[in-house]
Amino acid sequence: MKEIRSIAALAGRFSALPGVGKKTALRYAYAVIDMTEEEVEAFCSALRDVKSSVRLCSVCGNFTDSEVCDICKTRKADKICVVAYPKDVDAIEKSGAFDGVYHVLHGTLSPMDNRTPDDLNIKSLMARLGDASEVIIATNPDVEGEATAVYLARLIKPFGIPVTRIAQGISMGSELEYADAVTISQALGRRTAL
Repeated sequence: MKEIRSIAALAGRFSALPGVGKKTALRYAYAVIDMTEEEVEAFCSALRDVKSSVRLCSVCGNFTDSEVCDICKTRKADKICVVAYPKDVDAIEKSGAFDGVYHVLHGTLSPMDNRTPDDLNIKSLMARLGDASEVIIATNPDVEGEATAVYLARLIKPFGIPVTRIAQGISMGSELEYADAVTISQALGRRTAL
């Protein structure tokens, strides 16, 4: 069967999104075909609207539709949680466990990808430290996240501000026999008193 160019092009656009494989992208393309004209127009309008109205908060670098995000407007700035991406802010906010403000780096240090400190949102973090009583580094526990955490800690500690790292180790509900050696090592090294 001959491939229909417009379906293939749309599926190609969907497959460029993170986590969308070729089969899922093709299902999305077929779903668009099944939409009414009004639904397609609403979908296109939502894409245009998000692209034109969402920007970075001038304080923390998180996504917002105003100059300063609601978190920066309404919370005390004494605890700053540093994350790599805006999606990390969403994950922490869903937990309801943090009541401070955030700072989004928009990436992590990665020599392999030529990402240096100059490529990250670090200068504005350093400018925010005046009100901080603690900086919590919540980058992923991978090589790049760890390198970024160590780099930031070295920059911030001379200011006399405590720098902490989110805990890592065995997740709730998992079994030790399936955990890798690095995870078990981190869990033992960061154990807490009961």
